[in-house]
Amino acid sequence: MDRREWLNVLGVGGAGIAAGGMCSAADGHADPKASKYMAAMSGFQHHFCGIHVAKNNPKFQIITQHYCLVHTEDLGGKVHQCLLFDSHEKDAKLLGVEYIVADAMYQKLPAEEKKYWHPHPYEVMGGGLIAPGMDKKGEDEFMGVIMNTWGKTWHTWPDPKSEMPIGPPLLMWSLGADSQVDPKIIAERDRIYGSDTAKIREERAKTFGFEMPNVPFPKMDEPGRRWTASGPDEPTKRK
Repeated sequence: MDRREWLNVLGVGGAGIAAGGMCSAADGHADPKASKYMAAMSGFQHHFCGIHVAKNNPKFQIITQHYCLVHTEDLGGKVHQCLLFDSHEKDAKLLGVEYIVADAMYQKLPAEEKKYWHPHPYEVMGGGLIAPGMDKKGEDEFMGVIMNTWGKTWHTWPDPKSEMPIGPPLLMWSLGADSQVDPKIIAERDRIYGSDTAKIREERAKTFGFEMPNVPFPKMDEPGRRWTASGPDEPTKRK
């Protein structure tokens, strides 16, 4: 997939211009020159929704809205940046940030750094990650790429129920197996978007042809695995 196709999949082909205009208007400036000061925000309109889990407490799971920017020319080998919110409403709380890199970049990181980066295969294959604004073809293409990336996520507003962002930043992780999923969280996300996670999961198994990942939840000082508990960390073809 070339860069133009990627931009279309990610929704940033021509929308960045519109987003820049919206930022200018939101800032209260009618003067077009004012939009240049909002350029850093102009690409963050691409949205998807996932389930984040605290690495130090797998029972703490939260529906998280991602608004992402494809920041570089080399979309497969550089850094994607995301702003994270607790809802898609206008009064949403800014939970934190996520950086996303391709597997090739992750593999070059030192062992000490890898413990901060979570894998994405189960989020994709298990249906926990969705893109409500995309059609199925675009979403499948997007998820096929995201599945082979790693994310580094910090929630600087650890408890969105609190009035203020109290406490130290919380390192977030990804679910890695069916046994780790809180069904109440999935049910709530399906209610919000009218989605069917079970159906999405079934369709993606057919689309990508892999067995579901089954990875034990790591300890704080351990790096993550993507597909299996041991052996080569690679997907198993669906039977």
